[in-house]
Amino acid sequence: MPTKRLSNFGNDLYPTDALDAGESWRMFSVMSEFGRAFTDMSEIGPAVSIFGSARSKPESSECRIAEELAYLLAKNGFSVITGGGDGVMASANKGATEAGGLSIGLNIKLPFEQKPNPYTNLRLDFHYFFIRKVIFIKYSQAYVILPGGFGTLDELFEVITLIQTQRLLSFPTFLMNSDYWNGLVDWLKDRMLAGQFISSEDMDIFTVLDKPEDVVRAIKKTQIIK
Repeated sequence: MPTKRLSNFGNDLYPTDALDAGESWRMFSVMSEFGRAFTDMSEIGPAVSIFGSARSKPESSECRIAEELAYLLAKNGFSVITGGGDGVMASANKGATEAGGLSIGLNIKLPFEQKPNPYTNLRLDFHYFFIRKVIFIKYSQAYVILPGGFGTLDELFEVITLIQTQRLLSFPTFLMNSDYWNGLVDWLKDRMLAGQFISSEDMDIFTVLDKPEDVVRAIKKTQIIK
């Protein structure tokens, strides 16, 4: 007797739990979500994606850094893209909005945590994680990753894998807050690099920085964004 797979929140949120012949119709939903996002994002200009935890408190160091960084980016003519939720995302959207810039939130519908923050002036809602990640990457010319959890790490490794495999231009990618990231960087060197699972050039895909002004300066120096 076949075992029925169960999910915590139902098949509407976890469609892989209910694969059958009718699933082919889901492609129309996927196409529609892509189409709306392509239209809404088509004229945002040069943009930077900022990733980080939804759980961070406004007074945390990562939220203060996110707000300052987004403010400086907006003042230098960049749109700011976040996941549209609380924590680091809300702080970044707040900084961009207060600087008079375009503050974009790519909100994902989740059964917990995620709710749109009030600091975006362009908000898109997504049902599918993979579509949301495509939009993050397609419309950004630089990526900044602040402290976060599984979702933040997923976004980080999505970006550096696409750059490593040359599916994405080598856009500048920054890890901010060296105290948080140095342990991971050491592990990558001691395990992945030492074990020859990655090459030394792969470690150059990203840069660890602490100061928002240094990130903005580095982005502007790449000549990728005019």
